[in-house]
Parts: sequence; C-alpha cells; structure tokens
Amino acid sequence: QVQLVESGGGLVQAGGSLRLSCAASGRTFRSYAAGWFRQGPGKEREFVASISAGGSITYYDDSVKGRFTISRDNAKNTVYLQMNSLKPEDAAVYYCNAGLRTAEELTRRGGNYWGQGTQVTVSS
Repeated sequence: QVQLVESGGGLVQAGGSLRLSCAASGRTFRSYAAGWFRQGPGKEREFVASISAGGSITYYDDSVKGRFTISRDNAKNTVYLQMNSLKPEDAAVYYCNAGLRTAEELTRRGGNYWGQGTQVTVSS
C-alpha cells in the first residue's frame, strides 16, 4: 500500500513558478512509475507529466512541455513537479499518482494510488 501526500500549491501570478512535492509512504514506491494529473473547474482530470521508477524516462502533456519538469528522489520517496511560466489555464487541483504501470502507460490512465490534491491558482 502506498500513500501519497502533495504539498506546494498556492496562489501565483501568471509567469511565476511553483514547485509541487509528493511525499510517498512505503518502500515499494521506488518501484512505481509516478505522475501528476490535474483537474480544473468544470473539467475532467487530465494527465500532466509522468516519470519512470528509476527517474530516467519522463513524459509531458504538450500543454506543459518546456515549462514543467517532473523529477523524483527515491531516497526521499518524493516526486516533484517544477512549474515555470505559469498561465491562468494551469490553475487546477494537482494530484500525485503512482502505480504498477510504466510512465508511458500513465499518460493514458492513472495508477492505483492517488494523493488528496493540492490547489494551484494562477492570477492574470
């Protein structure tokens, strides 16, 4: 069983940056690919970025490529999402996700474990 707890959300002006963190419990976390999803007001949850268990392979949605960077520190059981050049359309609740899928598979469907979400608000 893996528990995920996100932090780092908040209010930022357009063009600003935030770094989200996802702290995981359980020694098996380092065996799982992990990812970030988001859900904006009135929208379905969507894929943002994913990273392989070892951290060498990453995937991004086209809308965030070049602006967001996903990374992980398996020694700390933590996954990060560095978000730069934020836009109002990036505002959403961001969810950490992990599971026994590849990072590529996470681009299509989330894994078994979800965090509670952290709110990101971007003012124009």
